Amino acid sequence: MSMKVTRGYVGEGVRPYPVATIGNFDGHHIGHRALLLAVSQTARKAGGTALALTFDPHPVKILAPHVDLRFLTGPEEKLGRFEEAGIDEVVFLEFSETFAMLSPEAFADQVLSRGLGLKELYVGQHFGFGHKRAGKIADLVALGSRYGFAVHSMDPVTASGGVVSSTRIRQLIQAGDVAQAALLLGRQYAMTGVVAPGAQRGQELGWRTANLAVPPDRVAPADGVYAAVAVWNQRRCDAVAYIGTRPTFGAGERLLEVHLFDDVPDLYGHHMTVEFVDRVRLDRQFSGADALSRQIARDVDSVRIMLQKYREVLGK
Repeated sequence: MSMKVTRGYVGEGVRPYPVATIGNFDGHHIGHRALLLAVSQTARKAGGTALALTFDPHPVKILAPHVDLRFLTGPEEKLGRFEEAGIDEVVFLEFSETFAMLSPEAFADQVLSRGLGLKELYVGQHFGFGHKRAGKIADLVALGSRYGFAVHSMDPVTASGGVVSSTRIRQLIQAGDVAQAALLLGRQYAMTGVVAPGAQRGQELGWRTANLAVPPDRVAPADGVYAAVAVWNQRRCDAVAYIGTRPTFGAGERLLEVHLFDDVPDLYGHHMTVEFVDRVRLDRQFSGADALSRQIARDVDSVRIMLQKYREVLGK
């Protein structure tokens, strides 16, 4: 049965024994996954419905519109990861100024109890809800017992010496530490785009590249060169990925250039996903095309070694 997507919490009829978690779930990292799996396992045992409650638009867009919020996952990827975790239904709650003003009591009564008929709710320890996130776990437990749903608070997941959070992952990616970010995400950080005709610079240098625009609403790795895996049409290929403004040729717009290690046909117009495995070096300006071409050859060698080590660690 495929996962259902619902907008709003009213008028959906009765769901069998609804078990839910609630959050933004940007990144779907290993902490999110622990919550979602707890929900889906509990719902299975009870013959119930596993629900993920999330917000659209993201609360920051309403509460702090001046903040340049970049996402770790695109909308389609986000839904795909809910489905992978065993969620039966994703409920998008429309986040508005009116919604933000709901008191913790009104939220528990109108949304969680009367709107969704929840029986059990799983949240992280630091969950805050209601107007200005005034409601904390203790309040939620008390409201749950008043309105008829059990609340389970889960310990935060830690990795590499700290709590796993979307904010921490964003900082790692923006610093170019994609290998560390992958440990917290439970997978490689990836970006998807349509391969577009470029300035043919790579070809002139003897290195054919696929060029992708950097999605403006996504967290982008720091400018530099990365060991990567490119994926299109179910095919995977080792690659060296460059993200930056090509300072050697006079800085232009920021783009993602991917040189594939296999000889592949023309990919213009294809959707390609680039998985970032590790960083080779920062972006820098070279004296000219020859110096850059020699450096790319060194980068390709570095990437081959990195990807080989990465596969040995994974036992692939």
